[in-house]
Amino acid sequence: MKTYSLRTILVVLGALTLQGCSTTAEPTKIEREILLKSSQSWDNSPYMRYLDATPELTVLKLKIPANTQLPWHIHPIPNAGYVLSGELIIESRDNGQTTRVKQGEAVAEMVDIAHRGVTGDEPVELIVFYAGSEGIPLSE
Repeated sequence: MKTYSLRTILVVLGALTLQGCSTTAEPTKIEREILLKSSQSWDNSPYMRYLDATPELTVLKLKIPANTQLPWHIHPIPNAGYVLSGELIIESRDNGQTTRVKQGEAVAEMVDIAHRGVTGDEPVELIVFYAGSEGIPLSE
């Protein structure tokens, strides 16, 4: 049995890569779907420019029990939510406007506008992505 040096194996693998050959049977197919892309929140309020500070991203997984009214709050930074399960009604305190977000849907949250989420007869599980800066709270 013939033995090959590590250098020989690396040279052969590099040559295969340069030729576009793959060491796997089938190329990996990545599916891409934009769930949300927005410069304004769900109530059409535009997002303003960011503060001059070091960016800090936060991703939260939230589980909200059925028949829950979250307290009124504001977000000082842009954020977006993706509902994994259940259904959430988001309402604005200022004008009473509401939107309903269901499983598999994304929502651009309000910034500097008081609002709350309300669940129905089923619990809600969602992922929320915050685009903030160090020292800035996610909500107040």
